[in-house]
Amino acid sequence: MLRRSGIFAVLCLLLALAAVLSLAWGQMDIPFRHVLASLAQGMDLPFFEGVAVPADEDAVLWQIRLPRTIIGLMVGAGLAISGAVLQGIFANPLADPGIIGVSSGASVGAILAIAAGLTGVSLYALPACALVGALLAVGLTVSLAMRHGRVPVLTLLLSGVVVGMFLSAVTAAVLTALNESKMQAYLFWTIGGLDYRRWDHVFLAIGPMGVSTVIMLLLARHLDVLALGDDEARAVGMPVTRYRMMFLALAALTTATGVCVSGNIGFVGLVVPHMMRMILGPGHRLLLPASLLAGACFLVLCDAAGRILMPGAEIRVGIMTAFIGTPYFLYLLRRETRKMD
Repeated sequence: MLRRSGIFAVLCLLLALAAVLSLAWGQMDIPFRHVLASLAQGMDLPFFEGVAVPADEDAVLWQIRLPRTIIGLMVGAGLAISGAVLQGIFANPLADPGIIGVSSGASVGAILAIAAGLTGVSLYALPACALVGALLAVGLTVSLAMRHGRVPVLTLLLSGVVVGMFLSAVTAAVLTALNESKMQAYLFWTIGGLDYRRWDHVFLAIGPMGVSTVIMLLLARHLDVLALGDDEARAVGMPVTRYRMMFLALAALTTATGVCVSGNIGFVGLVVPHMMRMILGPGHRLLLPASLLAGACFLVLCDAAGRILMPGAEIRVGIMTAFIGTPYFLYLLRRETRKMD
């Protein structure tokens, strides 16, 4: 118990450190003391009252860095906890949120919004279309997998692959019809990034992500039972299909909301839950909150690192997570292959 408490304490400290680094690092570095003073003064806390923060640093912090960091925390936490839930449902450490068609559906929604010129009408047009596309894709995946009121895991997995391939073809077809500027806008979105995130994006995402995340945490014990297998879960009286659908809907909503405000960011939902499972074990009552904290920390640190590795430029966070996640995915794949031999 003491070891587990220590792990959560370390995760909380790392999360606080990652947030401060994200607020301080960038094209204009802000001293840590000024970061803490600005936050304290902005929230009327009785700390750092004698520290004078320059107006330009204060503006950058509150109008650019803070909403970007909050989005990073929410998206990282949401992708990681969704990945942990889906790995539990599928009983597969290689499962991630994209496996049920969320990313492909969001891409279709985004490219249709760009093709129709809706991005110039409203700030919310692209994320709203991406969210609708993601949720419709998940609905299509589930409807194809359902048999006699049940959703078998293997059928759901195969349906997700088929839907993803079909939607990727739709995206490619629309992409060939776009002019160069719209094509660049889509490619810029699909890489995944937290730049140009504002408070509007925070307000758009915080409701659905917050509610669905809290519900998943509260239902962690039920996920433990569901992960044992359908027969075992039914033996203890659990309505398997109802809970599986509920967890799928919550994970899909969380992932879709994250994708709609940040673009496609891969590997967070795959790497982070698996690492936390290796440290804490398979029990979801510990795994879900640990994945939430670690995912938020991981994504924000990747974003901060991408801003300082190339002076005068920025490596988008989707690229950073791919650089880190790809070797780990290959390690997982090789380990699972050895188990099958």
